[in-house]
Amino acid sequence: QVQLVESGGGLVQAGESLRLSCAASGRTFNRYVMGWFRQAPGKEREFVAGTTWNGGSRLYADSVKGRFTISRDNVQNTVSLQMNSLKPEDTAVYYCAVDRTRSRVTTPSIMYEYWGQGTQVTVSS
Repeated sequence: QVQLVESGGGLVQAGESLRLSCAASGRTFNRYVMGWFRQAPGKEREFVAGTTWNGGSRLYADSVKGRFTISRDNVQNTVSLQMNSLKPEDTAVYYCAVDRTRSRVTTPSIMYEYWGQGTQVTVSS
């Protein structure tokens, strides 16, 4: 069983930065692919970024590439999402998720077994 708790969301202006964190329980956290997703009102949940167990491979959605950075700390059992140059279209609830099955990062949300409760990010223009 894995439990995930996100934090760090908030209201910022366009161009500003936020850092999201996800704290994971479970002794084998460091074996798993971790991902960040987001869901805006009326839209499907979409992949934002993902990292393999050691951070050696990271994948980003085209919409955030160059602005967002995913990182993980397998000692602290955390995965973070540094979000720079935020835009109003980044407004969404952000979720972290765990894929315990695959060794590479995939983008469909159905591949991820465990999810946090989400944290709201609002970017004003």
